[in-house]
Amino acid sequence: MARVVVIGAGVVGLSTAVNIQRQSPACHVTIVAEDIIDGTTSVGAGAIFRPTADYLPGVDKERAMKWIRDGWDHFSSIALSAHAGPAGVAVTPSFMLSRTEIKDPLYKDVVFTFHELSKDEMRRLGFNQHFNFGYLVTTIVITTKIYLAWLLKGFQENGGKIEKKLVSDINEFQGRCDVLVNCSALGSRELFGDKNIYPNRGQLLRVKAPWINYSIYTDNDAYIIPNQDLVAVGGCREDKNSDKSINEMDSKGIIERCCKICPSLKGAEVSSTWVGLRPIRSPLRIEKEVIRDKATKLTVVHNYGHCSDGIALSWGTALEAASIVKGCLQSQSKL
Repeated sequence: MARVVVIGAGVVGLSTAVNIQRQSPACHVTIVAEDIIDGTTSVGAGAIFRPTADYLPGVDKERAMKWIRDGWDHFSSIALSAHAGPAGVAVTPSFMLSRTEIKDPLYKDVVFTFHELSKDEMRRLGFNQHFNFGYLVTTIVITTKIYLAWLLKGFQENGGKIEKKLVSDINEFQGRCDVLVNCSALGSRELFGDKNIYPNRGQLLRVKAPWINYSIYTDNDAYIIPNQDLVAVGGCREDKNSDKSINEMDSKGIIERCCKICPSLKGAEVSSTWVGLRPIRSPLRIEKEVIRDKATKLTVVHNYGHCSDGIALSWGTALEAASIVKGCLQSQSKL
C-alpha cells in the first residue's frame, strides 16, 4: 500500500489529507504535526468566505478562480445540508465596507448574492460616517475550531492516522513514505529553506454578543464575524512580526474601531483574545519537488502560503495538491 505523510494539521493540511484519501483511496495517509487543531493558526481565524486578489500575487486569475469555485462548492454544500451545525459552517449576510470602490472582487459571481448599497442605505445603516462604499453579500462563515474538528473526525474515520510531534528534519521521512506533503506554512522556511515565506501577525477578540448574526468586514482593520456562540472582532495586520503575545493596545484599538461601525458591540463581554501568524508567500506555493540526496530521493508536494485566505482557499488548493499526489503515486506504481 502506498504511503503518504502530510506535515501540518491546520486547515490546509487537514483538507489536503482528506482529499488525498478521496482521490487515492488505496493509499495510507498519516498527518504529522506538533499542533493538532489547537495551536494552529487556522483555529483562531474569524473565517468569512471573501477571497480576493490581494493575497494571490503571481497566481493567474483562471487558476485562482478554480480554487475559489471549488472552495465555494464545498462550503456552500455543507452550509445547505444537515452537516452545517456539526461542521460549523453557516450562511451569513455580510456587509463589506470600503473607503474606495470594490470593483469586481473575485468572489462576486460565486457567493449567493452581491448587492451594492445605495447612499441612502449606507446612511440608514450608519455606515456612511466612515465608509464611502458598501456591499451586502450573502456568503459563508466558518467557525474554524468546529470545522477543523469535523475534518479531523472524517479523516480518522476513513483510516487516517495522526502523529503528534515536531518535525525538525525532513530526512526522517526518507524511506518512510512514497510522497511527503508539505503543509507546514511558516515551518517551510526552516524545513525546506524557503526564504520567500514570512509571518503576518493578526490579533482578534471573541466577545459574547448573541444579538449579532451578520458580519461586517472593512478595509480599515475592523471586522465583526459571528462564530456560533461568540463573535470574532478584529483585527490587525503586521508584516514580518512573529510576536504571538497579546498586545493590550491592539485589543483596545480593535474594540474602538469595531464599536464605531457597530455601536451595539459596546459593553459586550470579552471571552478570549487570540494572536496568530498568517503565512504569506508570493506566490502561494502548490507544486511538486524532488529532493535528491546521493542515492536517495524524496518526492514532496507543497501546499502553503495562503495568508488571510487560508480558510476560503483551503479546499480548492487541497484538491489541486491531492491531484498532484495522485499523479506521483500513479507514476511510481508504473516503475
